[in-house]
Amino acid sequence: MLGSLVVAWATLQTGRFLLSPLLPSIIDSLAITKVTAGFALGALQFTYALTQYPSGRLSDALSRASLLLPGFVTLVAAFLLLGTAGGYAVFVLAALLIGVGKGLFAIPSRALVSDLFVERRGQAFGLYTAGTDVGGTLAAAAAFLVVGGGATLVTGPAGDWLLAAGWRAPFAPVAAVLAGAGLLYLGWSREPFRFGRPSIGLAATLRRLATTREQRATLAAFALFYFMVGAWINFLPTYLAEAKGLAAPLPQLLFAVVFIVGLAVKPAAGAVSDRFPRRLVGAAGLGLAVLALVAVTLAVSVPGIAAAVALFAAGYKAQFPVVDAVLLDAAPSANAGGDLGAARALFIGVGALGPVYMGAVASTLGYGAALAGLVGCLVVAGLLLVVETRR
Repeated sequence: MLGSLVVAWATLQTGRFLLSPLLPSIIDSLAITKVTAGFALGALQFTYALTQYPSGRLSDALSRASLLLPGFVTLVAAFLLLGTAGGYAVFVLAALLIGVGKGLFAIPSRALVSDLFVERRGQAFGLYTAGTDVGGTLAAAAAFLVVGGGATLVTGPAGDWLLAAGWRAPFAPVAAVLAGAGLLYLGWSREPFRFGRPSIGLAATLRRLATTREQRATLAAFALFYFMVGAWINFLPTYLAEAKGLAAPLPQLLFAVVFIVGLAVKPAAGAVSDRFPRRLVGAAGLGLAVLALVAVTLAVSVPGIAAAVALFAAGYKAQFPVVDAVLLDAAPSANAGGDLGAARALFIGVGALGPVYMGAVASTLGYGAALAGLVGCLVVAGLLLVVETRR
């Protein structure tokens, strides 16, 4: 079951992360600005955040399958729509549907992993979240194929189609693979598919999440981290092209470096967090990310930029298994999905402001000012985790 969820998550993340390396082409094709593109990506993250808690709580009360299967259907429709988007309105609608579908899938699937693994929960989440990095690597490769010059390597009708379709080309295959993964899950799952209107119980969940000072500080720290993620990862290829002057396919290839590093880092960080305090593991990763953001602004050569991006990836990717494991360690088994969903709704809701921040600040004050703000977020987040661990 872990393997099947990893495959589905990797496919979903392939489609999601295609938006980042394709963003310059999307901006040109749809005749929009970085600010309006940032609003669309922020809308995706916002709807993703809104569905986190309801999907988690309903998966506790009904079944995991009751939310996972509608998630598959929504995602297939969203990526098909994105692959036909001819204007900004359709692009935004597709982004909203991706956010809803991803929200229906993310929390029930994580809760299912938590149900299956207890003693090695950190390692299990390391493997699960590594699906993001498989997806990111595939997204970077697909972006190179369709907009980075790779289409010229494909001859015949397939090459002609790639050149004509441009940035829209990868989304129909993503939808097809997700449809296949959904059918496999439907055939393999032994959970019942239930309908009902259970109590959401949001107030009680929020009180439980914020009971202690340590829990409140942890929530604040990870919310700041997700803000940085929303701002930086969405605009990384655009930053490399505009601020560093790198021509295609270098931005797409360096974007892939983030995910290739994550494939190794996430399982390792999850396993380490099973043996040492999870918050200290997270703080160490945040420290690496701070050094990397400073380094990437100072680097002038391609090898230097690549090294800074790889260092950033090591610190950034170490957070995800730690975040999930910390939250589920403290969650009661009867409301594991609800607690995780509520916490991640906060994180991703704050993260949805990241693309808006990056697009607006980079356009008005420049990328240097935007990155300085992100460094500040990471420093505060790391200090919160360290101080609360030492109390």
